[in-house]
Parts: sequence; C-alpha cells; structure tokens
Amino acid sequence: MFKFTEENVARIEASKKKYPTSRAAVMDALYIAQEQNGYISQEVMTEVASLLNIDTVDVLGVATFYTMYHKKPAGKFHIQVCTNVSCMLRGGYEILESVEKKLGIKENEVTNDGKYSIEEVECMGSCGTAPMLAINEDFYENLSKENLDQLLDKLN
Repeated sequence: MFKFTEENVARIEASKKKYPTSRAAVMDALYIAQEQNGYISQEVMTEVASLLNIDTVDVLGVATFYTMYHKKPAGKFHIQVCTNVSCMLRGGYEILESVEKKLGIKENEVTNDGKYSIEEVECMGSCGTAPMLAINEDFYENLSKENLDQLLDKLN
C-alpha cells in the first residue's frame, strides 16, 4: 500500500499553502508521488486524493490528461518521442523507430533491466526545433539519427 514519506507529506502541505484550495495542488502532489513511487498507480491516486481531501476521480482526471504522469512503471531513463505534426514531418517517427531499434524494445515497453522505457507523445511544444524528445526532464531538439545515437550512448 502506498503511503507518502513524512518529507513528501510536508512538501505537499507546503504546496497546498500556495493555492486558495487544496485541489489546486493536485499536480504538485502527483509529481511528488511519481518521484517517490516511480509511477502513478490507483493506490497513489487514492492517497493523493485523501491527502488533498478531494475525490479520487478528480486526481484521475489530472493524472490521465497529462503525459508527464506515468500510469505504469517506467525505466530509469524514460524517453518520450514527439510524433505530432511538426515532429512527424521532420522525422519524428524515424526517431522513434531508431530509439526502439537501439534499445530493443517497442513504444510503451521497458527494458528487462528496467533502465529504459519509450513512449510516443503528442506535442511537446518544440515545433520550430522539431523533431524532439525528452529523457526524463531533459529536452533534446533538432534531432537526427546521428545525434540521437550520440545522445543515447551517453546514458548510464
């Protein structure tokens, strides 16, 4: 059963103080929960709702709307490849295929060692510098197969 650490409860309580209602802190609470648990499970959403004194369905709505919240375990290096219009037109699908081939997994899979996971996502707001991907919280733009290989080789 998921329970927040005392430190994370304090972080969420501090976040709640920044907003007029505790409901407004749901994104912060989910982010903190994901840091602690690695992904947002049903148990995590229930605990967030309890801590914020809101309905679980409200937490579910936020967790499922935003792609930054993982609904299943992700790898240590979670790679999100944008394939929306600008990225698609500038090679987003080729980037996705290259990542899959290099890591030996398909989109929405995790390597056996838990090191890598891949997710295809919609617009990441980098249309002028497409194609792009994110690795955890870091964004990489103007990708090519060559600089993609160099980027992936640097991950440890």
